[in-house]
Amino acid sequence: MNKSGVPKIIHSIREPIVLLSQMDIDQFLSLTMKSLSIVAEKISKAGVGAPTKIFCVLAEPWYGSQTRVIKLSKNTPFLFNTKLADSLIEKEVALFKEEHLVRNIDEGDKVLPIELKNMGVLLNGYATHNPLDQKTKELEMTIFLSMSGEQFLKNVQEIILKHFHREEIKFSSLLMVSFATIRDMFAHHENFLLIDIGGEITSISMVKKDVLREAGSFPTGKNFIIRGVASELNCSLEEAKSLISLYKDGHTNPSIQNRLEGAINKLQSEWSKKFHKTLAGLSKDISVPAVIFLTADPDLADLFLQTIKNDQKNQYTLTDSEFKITYFGKEELHGAVVLEGKVAHDPFLILEAIYINRFIC
Repeated sequence: MNKSGVPKIIHSIREPIVLLSQMDIDQFLSLTMKSLSIVAEKISKAGVGAPTKIFCVLAEPWYGSQTRVIKLSKNTPFLFNTKLADSLIEKEVALFKEEHLVRNIDEGDKVLPIELKNMGVLLNGYATHNPLDQKTKELEMTIFLSMSGEQFLKNVQEIILKHFHREEIKFSSLLMVSFATIRDMFAHHENFLLIDIGGEITSISMVKKDVLREAGSFPTGKNFIIRGVASELNCSLEEAKSLISLYKDGHTNPSIQNRLEGAINKLQSEWSKKFHKTLAGLSKDISVPAVIFLTADPDLADLFLQTIKNDQKNQYTLTDSEFKITYFGKEELHGAVVLEGKVAHDPFLILEAIYINRFIC
């Protein structure tokens, strides 16, 4: 870490989670933990030194989040102080636990807060950067909360403790990592969409006036395309991956190319419909921001990028102008971190390193 400059990534390991022919949350959890264990063991044996701090960034479905607006008004002026803020936030945390159990976690499993971020405070309707110990008649506080299952967090801690002998782990959500880093890097955009296309889930978040307002997701990610191609062409999942790669590079023979094109077009159309439906459900305004920041694994990022760009017919019912999409690949993240030796350019690890360096350490 380097507070005065850019962080340096000295070593990285990426271990794929075995792709299931059909999504099963229990199997997916087991395979996720297995991959985590392999990664932890490889890093511990790499001879690059022992970590002094450990951070773990969770993607969906391993956390749930919500932006909540707390409002308080009185006829006579009252003092906004730490005690009042803490009591109001404590009530919101309790409500969030009751109302929104983290998805895909057994109802019997307790949920624990992993993040609580103050997104902004209004006193008497005005944004105030230093609101503590000021008097007001009207208070509005916007907070971001994320939670995860207690047993899931314990499982992660046990695996990491086994290899690094450190119990303390700072957990964050990929949503907060992306939001805070992108807001900081692109300060001239105060309204934008964040889209993260994971293996199993696509997440969409809406930022208005630099505040993370709404978030939604649908269970259709990168693996949906791979499974769909395997089904349409009657081949294995590994063969489907290879065929998609060849298709993107234009190296398949004409007969396979046509079949692949038909299958992929169909799958893109299905993904696009779900994307548009989720996007429409996010906005309580007339339109949503046209500026998009996209994170996705590099292997299929181009395919999804093109799908969103081609969604012209639906997009103008939601936005004032054409989508302007920024994909976080090598170009956008050039110079944001130092990659030592043969460390691979991994957009997710780079965003996480920037966030930890700027906002946590």
